[in-house]
Amino acid sequence: MTLVQMQRHPAHANPAPRTVNDAMDAAGPQVCDDMTVEVAMAVMASARAGHLLVCDEYGECTGLVTQAQLAALHDSAAYTDQVRLRAVLGDRGPFTSPRTTMAEAQHAMRYRTLAVLPVIDDQGSALGVLALAR
Repeated sequence: MTLVQMQRHPAHANPAPRTVNDAMDAAGPQVCDDMTVEVAMAVMASARAGHLLVCDEYGECTGLVTQAQLAALHDSAAYTDQVRLRAVLGDRGPFTSPRTTMAEAQHAMRYRTLAVLPVIDDQGSALGVLALAR
C-alpha cells in the first residue's frame, strides 16, 4: 500500500485574475445619440453625473460623453443648439468586455488617458462603466 500525501493549497496560491466584471460600476444614465448637446447637459446635471452613456436607435452603446467634453463643445464657436450627440462621438468606442482582466483594462485606459470606460456585452449593450481610481 502506498500512502499519498495531500497538501492543501492556500486560497491565494493561484487566484484567478480580477476581471472588469468584478470592478465595474452601474452604467448610470443612458441617452440616445440623436439627443441635442443642450438636452444632454440638462440630463447630466439633473442626474448629477459626470458622464452619459450614449446609445443608438437599436440600444447599442456607441460611446460615452463627459461633462468636460460637452462643456468644451458648448463654449466653442462652432456650437449651435442643434448639435446632436452622434456628432460629438465620432467613431464608435472605445469599450471593454466584462471578461477583460483589470490589468489589461487599466493599461488601455492609461494609454488612452481615459478616466471612464464603458463595459458592453457581446451584443453591444451597456453593462456598466469602469473608472480608474485616482
